[in-house]
Amino acid sequence: METVGIVGTGVMGRTVGAAFLEHGLSVHGYDAFASCREKGRDMGIAMHGSLGELARATDRIILFLPGPTEIAACVSGPEGLLDSAAPGTVIIDMCTSAPHTTRDMAKAAKQKGVDYLDAPVLGRPATVGKWALPVGGDIEACRRVEPLLRLIAAHVVHMGDSGAGHKVKLLNQMMFGAINGMTAEMMAVAQKVGIEPGQLYDVITASQAGTVSNLFRELGQRVSDERYGDPTFTVALLAKDVRLGVDMAEQAGAPPLLGRTVDFLNRTSCAQGYGDEDTSVMWKCLGNLWKGGH
Repeated sequence: METVGIVGTGVMGRTVGAAFLEHGLSVHGYDAFASCREKGRDMGIAMHGSLGELARATDRIILFLPGPTEIAACVSGPEGLLDSAAPGTVIIDMCTSAPHTTRDMAKAAKQKGVDYLDAPVLGRPATVGKWALPVGGDIEACRRVEPLLRLIAAHVVHMGDSGAGHKVKLLNQMMFGAINGMTAEMMAVAQKVGIEPGQLYDVITASQAGTVSNLFRELGQRVSDERYGDPTFTVALLAKDVRLGVDMAEQAGAPPLLGRTVDFLNRTSCAQGYGDEDTSVMWKCLGNLWKGGH
């Protein structure tokens, strides 16, 4: 039976785990948090007690971790994956991360005879199977794991050398942040001028205008329903992603104007205590600013 490992059995890890199980794969997992280990075990993932155990159980390992620090620790840190992974193993980094970290991990992996690909997800959890995966790294390694990736994605596109996939992801997240921020501002201004945000959402979506994107539909519906506590994507994660994108742009000599504004709004929302809520809550942050809130 074909095997695959998943490091990080949170929402995204369990989403791909379920898809692989449905296709008859033997899915192995590891997570540092007991709650995620339990949820993974309950759905049929063979959870391991260490990264080393996981690496010895499979030669295809997917990462779903919060960011560069956690990735580096799990891959090349003490008792990390590279301490136990066999030559020929392919590690597929599906996180949102800094391209320079990705390149460092790929170099460390190569020294152990391991391939390291960055293949971050473009898509929401509910659309698994329809995702697009921009891939960075060795093209032959990409071809070897493409059949596996096509079980969870409709499009697998090799973008270039190590880090290229993460560059695409960060650019996408900057656009996500801009749409999210503009939706927040529109809803907050609407309330300020006497238009009920839910009514505004209803009439705009009914128009089928070009401004009605899938993301706007999701964000606006959450604002209309006042539903922020069951996040599809948290403010804190968006803040992290956009900050990485802004850093990337600045390091390339292209300081982003809109990106910096979105970064400010994200960080301010976190400072106001909204970090663990859905990004649609950010319209409240603007209202607080206009009232002099902190």
